[in-house]
Amino acid sequence: MDSRIATIARYTLLEAVRTRLPALLLVTLLALLAASFFIEAISVAEGARLQAGFYAASMRLACVFIAGLYVLVSVTREFDDKGLDVLLALDLPRSHLVLGKLAGFLAIGALIAVAAALPLALLAAPQAMLQWAASLALELAVIVALALFCIITFNQLTPAASFLLGFYLLARSLTAIRLMSANPVSGGEELSHQVIHFLVETLALVMPSFDAWTQTAWLVNEPASWSALSQLAGLSALYVALLAAATMFDLYRKNF
Repeated sequence: MDSRIATIARYTLLEAVRTRLPALLLVTLLALLAASFFIEAISVAEGARLQAGFYAASMRLACVFIAGLYVLVSVTREFDDKGLDVLLALDLPRSHLVLGKLAGFLAIGALIAVAAALPLALLAAPQAMLQWAASLALELAVIVALALFCIITFNQLTPAASFLLGFYLLARSLTAIRLMSANPVSGGEELSHQVIHFLVETLALVMPSFDAWTQTAWLVNEPASWSALSQLAGLSALYVALLAAATMFDLYRKNF
C-alpha cells in the first residue's frame, strides 16, 4: 500500500477513535444485550435461542446504521471544514484520497463487527459466532463503500442518507420481491407484470441480496458452510471495488 494511502487510512481510523463513535457503539451494545437478557427472562421456552436471535438481528441493524451514518457525517464534516479542499490542493492523486478514506472506513467497519460479535461468545457456538462476525464485517464493508460513494456524489447529508437507507432496505427485501414477482397471485400473463418481473430480475443482477449476509439462523439453528461464506466474501470484494471505482470517477469529475 502506498504510504500516502496508509497515512490517510490511519488518520481516518484515529479520527473515529477520538470521536464519540466508540461510546455510541458501547452504549448500543450494552442496551441491546440488556434487552436480550430481558427477552430471555420472559420467554416461555427456548430462551437462549430467542436471546441470541434478538441480539444478533438488532445489533446487525444497529451496526449498519452506525457505520453508514458515521461515514456520511465524517465526510460531510470534511466538506464543511474544507479539509478535502486542503488535501486536494496537495500533490495527492484523488484516487489515493478515495482509497485511503475507504481503507480507514473498512477498518472501522471490521472493528465494529468484532465488537458486536463479542457478546455472542456467551450466546452461541464459537464457529457460528466467527461466521456471523466475518459476514457482518463483509456487509459493513459494502455499506461503508456505498456511504462514501453517496456522500461524494450528493455532497449533502440528507440525500446521501436517504439513498443509503433506501438501497439497504431494497437489498434486504430483494429476495422476497423476486419471489412475489415470479409467483403472482393473479395477472401473471399481463404485459405490465412481465415488465415488472424483468425490471426486478435486472435489478437483482446488480444489487447485493443482503438477506444472504449475516444470517441469524447461523446462530440459532446451524452454522453456515465456509464455502458459502467465501462466496459472500467474493461478492463483497466485487461490490466494494465497483463502488470505489465509481467514487473515484465521480470525485475526478468534480471541481473544488
